[in-house]
Amino acid sequence: MRVFVTGAAGFIGSAVVRELIGVGHTVVGLTRSDKGAATLKEAGAEVHRGTLDDLDSLRAAAAAVDGVIHLAFQHDLSDFAAALTTDLRAVETMGAALEGTGKPFVTTAHLNGEASDNAVLALAGVRSSVVTLCPSVHGEGDKGFVPMLINIARAKGVSAYIGDGSNRWPAVHRLDAARLYRLALESAPAGSRLDGVGDEGVPFRDIASVIGRHLNLPVVSISREEADAHFGSFLGTVAAVDRPRSSAQTQELLGWRPMHPQLLPDLEQHYFNN
Repeated sequence: MRVFVTGAAGFIGSAVVRELIGVGHTVVGLTRSDKGAATLKEAGAEVHRGTLDDLDSLRAAAAAVDGVIHLAFQHDLSDFAAALTTDLRAVETMGAALEGTGKPFVTTAHLNGEASDNAVLALAGVRSSVVTLCPSVHGEGDKGFVPMLINIARAKGVSAYIGDGSNRWPAVHRLDAARLYRLALESAPAGSRLDGVGDEGVPFRDIASVIGRHLNLPVVSISREEADAHFGSFLGTVAAVDRPRSSAQTQELLGWRPMHPQLLPDLEQHYFNN
């Protein structure tokens, strides 16, 4: 297939691009930067210059391919509502270009982004699916929540968890996530909700303990009331979440099996090299 991938030069997107090209698909990747364009060309993808705000560009790109994987998102925590609105408009635009074609449209679920998810799954004549990832999509080059926790621990002089730290984070390796997106593109039935989960639930205290040991810092418990000041309001909420999840149904549906290192072994491998 000829596939349009948004967010194609990002942490997850770049892995998806290589996964797709590795099995013979052709990729057209959306990027707005010269660095992103160079990354895509190096991987063997075609470059489509643009942003999520450029709806005409998104419409044209989606209409010219055999399927779309939507990974881009404006990660502006200062105006998350605006980022969700931008995502919804982008999804509606690309979805309209695919409607009635039977082509696959794979998107990514976001916190409080149900409007986008519902818009995708309601498309007529589109083989649509929504992938829900984890608080930690980990692997080499990660710039997400775990590196943020490491930097906060360095700055505060302690590695903290909330309460007894038994709350659990699901996690998935980026290369396993990339394979899931490829399988969804190729074979997920219309209307599928897919769980991108490798670790079903890693106790947050265990994550904090690995960070503390590698940084030679105390590992301490803080209250939920202290968490926003310690982690920041957004990450303080995420750090308190207890949301174990299973990908058993997704594995059965698509034949997907997580094969790469789980979160704690991956933390030990390369998160503290610098």
